[in-house]
Amino acid sequence: MTSARAALVAFVVDAVLVVLFAVTGRLSHSENILAGLWTTAWPFLFALAVGWLVGRAWRAPLAWLRTGLPVWAITLVGGMVLRALNGQGVAVSFVIVAAIVLLVLLVGWRALAGLVVRRRAAAHPD
Repeated sequence: MTSARAALVAFVVDAVLVVLFAVTGRLSHSENILAGLWTTAWPFLFALAVGWLVGRAWRAPLAWLRTGLPVWAITLVGGMVLRALNGQGVAVSFVIVAAIVLLVLLVGWRALAGLVVRRRAAAHPD
């Protein structure tokens, strides 16, 4: 897979996981998913894009430390700032839950992918 393609796939995975985070949040509050999904997701999706730009995530899209942590931090903080600026809730409990869930999602999948890549490389040395 080319590096450009790997970066695109990684960005799409991140975006899908952020939308999944928003869907799960809406479901946990018994809210209509479709009616408010964009309202819930857009601050985090915008912040995700900023995180990718600031962290230059395309350079090492699967790196959990170099890429995953900055993308997570910017997505979390940026998403919360945008929510606050738009009058959406940023209760401490929500910030804590969002921090944990987004950490597991945005950093966790990279850690798992890295593990798979290392195991495959060890199993098939060239």
